[in-house]
Amino acid sequence: MAQLNLAVVGHVDSGKSTVSGKLLLLLGQVSNKEMHKNEKEAKSQGKGSFAYAWALDESTEERERGITMNVGVKYFDSKKYKVVLLDSPGHKDFVPNMISGAAQADAALLVVDGSHGAFEAGMKGGQTKEHSQIIKSFGVKQIIVAVNKMDVVGYSKDRFDEIKDTIGTFLTRSCRFEKSSVCCVPLSAMDNQNLMSAPSDDRFLSWYSGPCLFDAIDSFQPPKRESEKPLLMPICDVIKASKGQVSAYGKLQAGTLRNGLKVRVMPSGELGTIRSLERDGSQSCSTATAGDSVAVTLQGIDVHQVMAGGVLCDPDLPVAFARHLELRVQLPDGAQPMLIGSPLEFHIHHAKEGARVVKIAALLDRKTLQVAKRLPRCLLANQVAAVEVVLQRPVCAVEFSKCRALGNVSLRASGKTVALGTVTRIIDEAK
Repeated sequence: MAQLNLAVVGHVDSGKSTVSGKLLLLLGQVSNKEMHKNEKEAKSQGKGSFAYAWALDESTEERERGITMNVGVKYFDSKKYKVVLLDSPGHKDFVPNMISGAAQADAALLVVDGSHGAFEAGMKGGQTKEHSQIIKSFGVKQIIVAVNKMDVVGYSKDRFDEIKDTIGTFLTRSCRFEKSSVCCVPLSAMDNQNLMSAPSDDRFLSWYSGPCLFDAIDSFQPPKRESEKPLLMPICDVIKASKGQVSAYGKLQAGTLRNGLKVRVMPSGELGTIRSLERDGSQSCSTATAGDSVAVTLQGIDVHQVMAGGVLCDPDLPVAFARHLELRVQLPDGAQPMLIGSPLEFHIHHAKEGARVVKIAALLDRKTLQVAKRLPRCLLANQVAAVEVVLQRPVCAVEFSKCRALGNVSLRASGKTVALGTVTRIIDEAK
């Protein structure tokens, strides 16, 4: 059964964690005992409606604040896929964490709030647009739009059609998703309507005959894997164990892993040996291939040299480690002008670093990507350009043409995404 890494994204309070939690409960991935415990604790805090979300929002701070802060990871089997569910935070303060989930995704579930005013707020100044743009920039080509809270609008067909038209136009025109790769599914997580089976409410059933959410997930085309290419695994998280061992977590983007294999850990350049592998959270395995989300336990290495934002790679083909990069970027709609010297947050796979624009080499034609103007003074919203950035410290990076996952970048400033793009050239590789 093929693996599918599914990122759940969308504006805060759209119901992402509730949709995910309810789906996991219906699939038996959350026990009734655990659900009862969550319900009891949520009610005691006056947050009864958060019980399903707590299946993924497990930290004390997340539960106290009532928002997702980190990417929650859960697993379930559909009819077609072994699904790795990446529940991403929707609050604007935690977009950098959301980017970490986007970097691992094969496909996306964009949850929007169908109630009047809430959908519009997510589109106008919220994270619906920003998350959609980020997820597309990180190579995701297939997306389900889950229009949640349809019970609040009385399962109105007119409301669903209005949202479907608005979000569909944005995704195909602004984010450049193919129309055939966008699927809109109306549902109500709290009322258990259209999650695992067809709607039972007559107001809903009278006009909707499309797939339920569970079946829509199986409509995704299998993602292409690069198992034959050299090993590349960006490190998402690290847990230091005893006896000189350390476990690195992440999605294997290219190549294969097996017990006993020597790997190089960048940026330190040190060699380590794979002692054990785990897949799907806790299942031991002897090999892993591109697309698998794995925990790799290493031995024979300085545990302090293995860190989130690093990369496991082939010992003979170390990934580049650089401060000075050439990028091709596009400024989103409504972005502030970008000037030479502009300070930025630079995001690539699971690494984040301060950066500065040192050169705007050329303005590019949006359709042909040919040079339209050399050395413009600044960049404006919706423009595409070739720029050079210098980072405060080096990061592991690969040209996009060689590896999509390690070549996609996001540039942020003042809590907003100001540009999305790709690495086109590594100018100054750190030694």
